[in-house]
Amino acid sequence: MDCFYAAVEMRDNPDYRNRPLAVGGHEKQRGVISTCNYEARQFGVRSAMPTATALKLCPELLVVPGRMQVYKETSKHIRAIFSRYTPLIEPLSLDEAYLDVTQSTMCRGSATLIAQAIREDIWNELQLTASAGVAPIKFLAKVASDMNKPNGQFVIPPERVQEVVDKLPLEKIPGVGKVSLEKLHKAGFYVCEDIKQSDYRELLRQFGRQGASLWKRSHGIDEREIVVERERKSVGVERTFSENISSYDECWQVIEERLYPELEQRLVKVSPDKSIIKQGIKLKFADFQLTTIEHIHGQLELEDFKGLLRDILKRQNGREIRLLGLNVMLKPDQQTKQLSFF
Repeated sequence: MDCFYAAVEMRDNPDYRNRPLAVGGHEKQRGVISTCNYEARQFGVRSAMPTATALKLCPELLVVPGRMQVYKETSKHIRAIFSRYTPLIEPLSLDEAYLDVTQSTMCRGSATLIAQAIREDIWNELQLTASAGVAPIKFLAKVASDMNKPNGQFVIPPERVQEVVDKLPLEKIPGVGKVSLEKLHKAGFYVCEDIKQSDYRELLRQFGRQGASLWKRSHGIDEREIVVERERKSVGVERTFSENISSYDECWQVIEERLYPELEQRLVKVSPDKSIIKQGIKLKFADFQLTTIEHIHGQLELEDFKGLLRDILKRQNGREIRLLGLNVMLKPDQQTKQLSFF
């Protein structure tokens, strides 16, 4: 989907159109931008950017709170449209998914025509635009989906796979982050053709598993199938505070009154008897350093977080706390019990 949350807001609120718009938290609440429209992106505003930074880049930016229930309902409708064309759907988020249409007989079996039809259905039924990438393998389909945004699609037929891959900058490959990219550039790798022409054993020595993955991608190889259901291994909740907290009592109040009840509610959906493997706490301090602690435990219990909280606060060193979270690791037999995508 094209700037999904922002697009929904512009659809439902005509006054928001044709102006820089972002969905996220307010500056005073230390909010973060969830997404923004293309007018805002022209000023350098991006997803995951602190709202305060976004407002410095674009003082005229209108920041509105998200309406997650509306986005979820809209996403359900979009997924229902997908299911008309194929049952093989791998959701990545509320606004993105892989579809395997290899066996689909819709649109004369043409993946290109199926993508066009899906985008037309989304527009006709929801007045929202979507972009599509069509390719024989997963990572290239994702790359192609960004090549003609917004409201477009890009097709990479089998005979052009290697041609496209050779020229592909490494930062376009999903999973190559900023740190990895710096290391690759230092080693003289900038596009996939650089990787393709290098020695496989040297890649493994320098970059380990990522080197092996990049070698495959650079040769147009991606053997991953569509994963219709994803295994859920953990459940967690967290809060970023509008004002920092610092004491044990403040942290415990947040855990007892807000975080634990929410974690318990989510866990019961997967494990009615609240059985787990581990439970833990996450803190982010005012200097943005993140730390976690966990211990092995067979069942979620509120009291066990007291000892964990005391231990993790030993790392505080006088710093205030801006984020507090709880999490549990599920038992293997519970991991197979899938939560609904929604």
